[in-house]
Amino acid sequence: MLKFLPPKIIKHLSNGNNGSSSLALFSSSASPSSSSPYLSNLSTSILDSPTTLQALRIFNSASRNVNPAKTLKLHSAIVHFLTKAKLYVKARCLIEDLIEILRKTRKPHKVCSSIFNALNQIQASGCNTNVFGVLISALCEKGLADEGYWVYRKIGKLPAVQACNVLLNGILKSGRNEFMWVVYDDMVSNGLLPSVVTYGILIDASCASGDIKKARMLFDEMTQRGLQPTVVIYTTLIRGLCAESEMSEAEIVFARMRGSGMIPNLYTYNALMDGYAKMASVDKVHKFYYEMLDRGVLPNFITYSILIYLLCKTGEIWAFRSYFVHMVKLNVVPNVYIYNCLLDGFCEGGDLSAATDMYSEMEKFGISPDVVTYGVLMKGYCRIGRVEDAENLFRKMKETGLVANSVVYNTLIDGYCKKGTMEKAVGICTQMTVTGLKPDMVSFCTLINGYCKVGDLGAAMGLYYEMAIKGYKPDVVAYTSLIDGHFKNGYTDAALQLYKEMMDAGIYPNAFTISCVVDGLCKDGRINNAINFFLEQSGYGFCGDITYSILINGLCKNGRVFQASKFFSDMRKSGLTPEVCDYGAIVQGHFGVKHVFPAMMVHADMVKMGVLPNAFLYKVLKKGYGEMAYFASAQKCYDELCNSGLDNPGYSFTQ
Repeated sequence: MLKFLPPKIIKHLSNGNNGSSSLALFSSSASPSSSSPYLSNLSTSILDSPTTLQALRIFNSASRNVNPAKTLKLHSAIVHFLTKAKLYVKARCLIEDLIEILRKTRKPHKVCSSIFNALNQIQASGCNTNVFGVLISALCEKGLADEGYWVYRKIGKLPAVQACNVLLNGILKSGRNEFMWVVYDDMVSNGLLPSVVTYGILIDASCASGDIKKARMLFDEMTQRGLQPTVVIYTTLIRGLCAESEMSEAEIVFARMRGSGMIPNLYTYNALMDGYAKMASVDKVHKFYYEMLDRGVLPNFITYSILIYLLCKTGEIWAFRSYFVHMVKLNVVPNVYIYNCLLDGFCEGGDLSAATDMYSEMEKFGISPDVVTYGVLMKGYCRIGRVEDAENLFRKMKETGLVANSVVYNTLIDGYCKKGTMEKAVGICTQMTVTGLKPDMVSFCTLINGYCKVGDLGAAMGLYYEMAIKGYKPDVVAYTSLIDGHFKNGYTDAALQLYKEMMDAGIYPNAFTISCVVDGLCKDGRINNAINFFLEQSGYGFCGDITYSILINGLCKNGRVFQASKFFSDMRKSGLTPEVCDYGAIVQGHFGVKHVFPAMMVHADMVKMGVLPNAFLYKVLKKGYGEMAYFASAQKCYDELCNSGLDNPGYSFTQ
């Protein structure tokens, strides 16, 4: 049985030289009640201990007999003691361990409130704000930023700037950025000056959300307060600017960084190289690559993946071997990430044979493919219609013990949908569900698009309603597929209703959506509606060259060639370049209403603009000139067609 000692004896043993030996009297055969005087006396002994060592000895010995799920008095006492002694890391680690124990039987918020209430019961230490700051830090370190924020709001006072920084960073990692700015505003309004760490977190958050203007403002505010940005902060801002393609500004910050005496590191150079690689600026990428080498900054596999990406973008992927030589010299071993970049580059370029060679090379060198490797190759097979080969690769991947993710499943679903094999697509989706993966937005949208293409609008709409039931909000791709499918099957009113639902849901159309609506209205004979809709959408900048072409073609087929010519002129004024099919529609429209001179003008304009006729346009011109008795012009068009190699008519003009 646990021996309950009178308070005076406990105090005497705690203060005496033999305090540690006297703790051996405690037995592990019983647990005291959470309300027992014994625990209260032990808590007092911990708080009143003259040294940290003695406080920890009392806690460690006594806590073996105490179940934290029933009482947190001892833990609360030692945390208060350690915080008062400014041993914040020890206090935080102890709370983190406690969180792990309590999470086995309680939900996160219950864990948080239990510890908070226990700490709040001790008022005598005079360091409550710091204690709760330690609790906030521990919660955030364990990924419980929401609970950390709850404690922050509950205490009603600002903890130390260090605790605020941990909370800011925790909120940033959890994606609840709106709370992060609340904490920052509280800091500023209460006169708690942000530190370098504070600004680093806030600049990172601003860049991550694409608010580069705010990031620059914070950076300037920081320097105006006399705080020196670290290499991490400089690099974060540079990366943010590069992500927004503001490369000139990025280089200005880079120059400022070096001017301040700060030495750029590998991540700084990688950020600049990546920014310029996305713009296909070969000279700039090479400049920073060789500069980093000259300054003794050794590249890593990310550096070489950027260089390989650049080769893919500029169509020079076969030059990758030269970088492999560099990698060997600098002791950078090509890994699965590098090979995945190469595979993706070859697949995107349509060279599946080279991609499979890279895959074989990986196996030869003992580099184990990962899920991304298989996903890239499967996408390459699906792109050229070899979906069965992609599925065979999928089986091989599973045999190796790799677990497929939703991206891999969606790749196969998309491949079968594009082939119109909907039973297979649904079968893959079922397999996905059996493994515990839920179909996501991409899965639903892909299947909806597939069903619309095969004309099964009932199944497509069924998925549309199922999405709503499961809490998914259809995106513009799903709506566009449904709208296009209904138009193509003659359900114009239903298509327009879907468009209205999309707009009511706050989802804005893209250029393809607008083109589908204009095309559907034209084919249904509602030309005036198509024109009005087009004019309404062009004011928002949604109408591209495809939409213009559809409307021009629809007007010409309806005999309204002068209106078509007006839109043709507007198209050119808006900076869009008409295609040969647009010229063909206008020419055919003019010939259709017996307007030979306007047709000649359009033909001459096409030649002037350097647009080469195709076989169809030559035949339109030959036929139109012939019917209008302009035989010389008709013969010239026929001769040009024969000499162009575009077509083999097999008969002469006079036949």
